Amino acid sequence: MTAQEAESLRSSAPRRPAGTGQLPVVTVVAVGGGLGAAARYAASLWWPTPAGGFPWTTLWVNVVGCALIGVFLVLITEALSVHRLVRPFFGTGVLGGFTTFSTYAVDLRGLFDAGRPGTALAYLTATLFAALAAVWLAATGTRLALRGRRR
Repeated sequence: MTAQEAESLRSSAPRRPAGTGQLPVVTVVAVGGGLGAAARYAASLWWPTPAGGFPWTTLWVNVVGCALIGVFLVLITEALSVHRLVRPFFGTGVLGGFTTFSTYAVDLRGLFDAGRPGTALAYLTATLFAALAAVWLAATGTRLALRGRRR
């Protein structure tokens, strides 16, 4: 191919302005993340953790969020046909904003700073295993429920 032919191929294709392809995705993730973070904050106001106390609210927010992720991902990948922005809005945005690794880390540090390393280790372990169990159980339960409906 000559340089002139290559240039004609490059210039004949219409170009989109840079960044417009991902703008809807970034927008729905940001809006969903704001909603999820607001819900998490509301939970922390409803069930506050006393200084140095076990952070039950953050633990349960993460477990519930992981369970919802398990249900949601099974539904949109195995049962439903949804708009391309549903997954980034709800999965990445809402549920990503609702569940929280940063608050989990701050809670761990607070427990260590309060001289409660055993509680911190229990929280670290409980959150990890409960979150993993929640997503697995929710995904498995959703698959079983869907299988039962199809019969």
